Amino acid sequence: MFEAILIAGFGGQGVLSTGQLLAQAGMEEGRHVAWIPSYGPEMRGGTANCGVTISSRPISSPVVSEPTVLIAMNRPSLEKFEHSVVQGGIIFVNSSLIDIRAGRKDVRVFYVPANELAEELGSGKVANNVILGALIELTGVVTPGAVEKSLREVLPPHHHKMIPLNLKALEVGAGLVRGDGPAAAGAG
Repeated sequence: MFEAILIAGFGGQGVLSTGQLLAQAGMEEGRHVAWIPSYGPEMRGGTANCGVTISSRPISSPVVSEPTVLIAMNRPSLEKFEHSVVQGGIIFVNSSLIDIRAGRKDVRVFYVPANELAEELGSGKVANNVILGALIELTGVVTPGAVEKSLREVLPPHHHKMIPLNLKALEVGAGLVRGDGPAAAGAG
């Protein structure tokens, strides 16, 4: 098992915390893990991305230059990183904020209205976990149980009251991929 995941968007969209959550869940399951954040000088509104590698064998380089999976939370991220995804890879598009279609025909693309679904749950702050739930359901890169345990490690204690909402967001995303959610994720 080997996944090289690139998560990209604006600062404040939970890009880095999504990466931390995946990495922590991978460690919970005893896998080899690397997490590398990258962000602009602005905290909110600037660009942010991170690479997460989760593998059953040692990782030779922590840099994710050819991701097997891309999560694009905004249009600039899709435009910048779409072409770096390996042939046969997966792209998750936050269709709430991205008004274009991915141009690749050699990858699987899933359009997830993450912001809209998060707002329906009660907070736009969990849009990242809607997409993360879809990724976990589709790839099995980590288990939902490992993610649930990892939420307690990654979120600061004063945000632990948000764990139930984050778990609901993960389940909504998983339901989209399974086809039993409020609106199935459109594959392209």
